[in-house]
Amino acid sequence: MPKLIILGSSNAIPDELHENTHMAVVGQAGSLLIDCASTPIVRLNKAGIQLDDLTDIILTHFHPDHVSGVPLLLMDMWLMGRQHPLKIHGLAYTLDRLESLMGFYEWGKWPDFFQVTFNRLPEEDMTLVLEGKEWHVFCSPVCHLIPNIGLRIEFLETGKVVAYSCDTEPCPQVVRLAQGADALIHESTGLAEGHSSPHQAGQVARQADVKSLYLIHYPTGNANTDVLISAAKSTFEGPVSLAEDFMVFDF
Repeated sequence: MPKLIILGSSNAIPDELHENTHMAVVGQAGSLLIDCASTPIVRLNKAGIQLDDLTDIILTHFHPDHVSGVPLLLMDMWLMGRQHPLKIHGLAYTLDRLESLMGFYEWGKWPDFFQVTFNRLPEEDMTLVLEGKEWHVFCSPVCHLIPNIGLRIEFLETGKVVAYSCDTEPCPQVVRLAQGADALIHESTGLAEGHSSPHQAGQVARQADVKSLYLIHYPTGNANTDVLISAAKSTFEGPVSLAEDFMVFDF
């Protein structure tokens, strides 16, 4: 049965128990990484995800807490002898900058480097990103400081749906992505430009008529997590939980 694993749940400032927000979808035919922070190989190994099983990466936007691990992951894969291709999906804004970043490392000169294909996505609502045997993934542009996408993942065998807001202010696109979803994973950084508070995340969950809400990209460290949950529950009547590192969702 496919599953989604939270690899990190913190906002841009992690602590020893909470890495920057990123996650993976794991199935029989391969695995999908959504954003790539920190030291990826360590988090993937801890979650029991084999590097050779990773077929695709979706990068939501080009902020360091979401893409800083990509160069290290690609280098580690190469050093460990990867041969089969990897596909990286994202907006043109994101992938253009990633290619420029990798250019500084002169990755074109790394001998016997495996094939990396870039899939540049249009900034359009409900764009089909991936269409596989186990899941379909759709994206829509969301409201952040730079071009960014939220995601909707539909699991074909069970009919379950999970949506991920990524970093965003409340916006209609997230409501559409999450419509009727079994779980909405919504950022809860706080009231700030390009971000949402737990109270606002609850409002989005209610508008989208989701079954459950998980707060992610929240302040960690000494943050009072009970306050975050209470704020979301003030606007959403369904179950509310904090996403935690290595939490597993079975779909």
